[in-house]
Amino acid sequence: MQLFYNSDLKRDSRHLVFDKDESRHIAKVLRKSIGDSLHITNGEGLIFEGKLISNDFKRCEVEIVSVVEQQPLPYYLHILIAPTKNIDRFEWFLEKSTEIGISEITPIICDNSERKIIKIDRCERIIESAMKQSLKSYKPKLNDLTDFQKALELFKSNQVLIAHCEPQERVLLKHVVEPSKNYTILIGPEGDFSTKEIENALSKGCKPISLGDSRLRTETAGVVVCHSVNFINQ
Repeated sequence: MQLFYNSDLKRDSRHLVFDKDESRHIAKVLRKSIGDSLHITNGEGLIFEGKLISNDFKRCEVEIVSVVEQQPLPYYLHILIAPTKNIDRFEWFLEKSTEIGISEITPIICDNSERKIIKIDRCERIIESAMKQSLKSYKPKLNDLTDFQKALELFKSNQVLIAHCEPQERVLLKHVVEPSKNYTILIGPEGDFSTKEIENALSKGCKPISLGDSRLRTETAGVVVCHSVNFINQ
């Protein structure tokens, strides 16, 4: 099955016109014919089956014939992560975390951050593409780039964890995560969180965690967190 994305679709939608780019992909690249079935998600849990009624490469149209709702993730995972100096690595994290399963992403600016600008529109497109490729019907929420101190106010889960490399007592992530729970997890930049940032996070109730003995790149740490939480919920 190939999955398309259109955020305008509602449960009672009966008709959809694709934009020029998607229309060209459907008609020219995939060579879909009138009468062929297409599957489209609105990114909010619904997957629609549509019958192609026009394969004009500038304006493909489908008639919606059915809709099903996928179950959401059994957990809510919000990762606050510092974008990497090499933007390709951060974009790789966005792609892989979406494929594995994540609910919300907040890019953060930290004391040791080497990147303080990202292109949100491009990041959104990467997430959309990964969602479609992995056949997921829930699109992760991507927040704007946020200062670390302001990000400390974004906690919405019943567990807030900070992964850092400072030589102090930390608990392995696998000993903290439980099935069907909600977690907010902070991951710092290449130079790690500053001592001040760690102290501020701990003062607000964050629990310090370790991801193991290896020293991980920022984007690798993000993927490890996603996989660990997902695996424990299988």
